[in-house]
Formats: sequence, structure tokens, C-alpha cells
Amino acid sequence: MQLEIRPDPAEVGRARRWARSRLAGSGIQADEPLAETVILLVSELVTNAVVHTGRPAVLRLSLPHAVTEGATVRLEVADRSGRAPVPRCAEDDATGGRGLALVDGLADRWGWSVESTGKRIWCELDRCSKSSEVTAACGGGAVACGGGAAFEGLAYEAV
Repeated sequence: MQLEIRPDPAEVGRARRWARSRLAGSGIQADEPLAETVILLVSELVTNAVVHTGRPAVLRLSLPHAVTEGATVRLEVADRSGRAPVPRCAEDDATGGRGLALVDGLADRWGWSVESTGKRIWCELDRCSKSSEVTAACGGGAVACGGGAAFEGLAYEAV
């Protein structure tokens, strides 16, 4: 399943609606923590593609055929920019700059790869008791910022 994304901020809302309908069609209810987390990740990755590339992108959502414990949901955003995603540390009053930290904190795995026409950023969520909780720890590690400071044990809540 995929959705073509135009380089327009309004596309973020359309991507969330599209992902919600695909999740519901797979038996993942909108109020489940897994669905809430997937929608937040869709928002972050699509926003990054729209804001930082100014080019069209493609959102892909791979859902398991049977929604069981241990099933994996994969989300990918492919864009036409070869620029690498760069995690940033936002100031306390900044309105942006936290997207990749959220992806790192919420996804069980994530990464990116160079494509012939740009890049692909992906993340995966496992449906299990650990990721079914509403909060998720920062990838079990720390997100390093600036002068070597690290933020350990941060939790993000999908609301």
C-alpha cells in the first residue's frame, strides 16, 4: 500500500487519514497504542519529507496479513532528495527539530538508505507487549546531542 505525497504541508493530514484507514482495514483499531504510534510516525516522517526536501515523496505502509503478537508494521517514506536525514537537538522553546528523536524513541527499528532517485527512511514497530504500551523508551539507549550530552530514559507518549 502506498500514497503519493505532494510537497505541501497539507499532505501530512492526508497521510494520517490514509494510514488510519489502512490500519483499520487490517484490524488495528484507532485507539490501540500501536495505531497511535504508527500515526505519530507517519506524521513525523511525512513532515520531514515535505519540509526538508520540498519534493514529492511516497509513503508506504506494510501491514501484517494477520494481526498477532510479534507481527511487524513497516512504514517507509521515499523522497527525491539525496540529503541524509540529520538528527538535531532542539532548544526547549523550538517548534521543530525533534522528529528523528521521536522516531528513534518510538520505533523498534529505523534507518535509511540511498535510492537511485533519492532516499528511503523506514521504521518498524513490532506488535508485542513491549510496544503495545502507550509509552516507549528511547530505543533502549541515548540520543546524543551537541557537546556529547545524552538524554537517557526519555519517554514519548503517543496521544
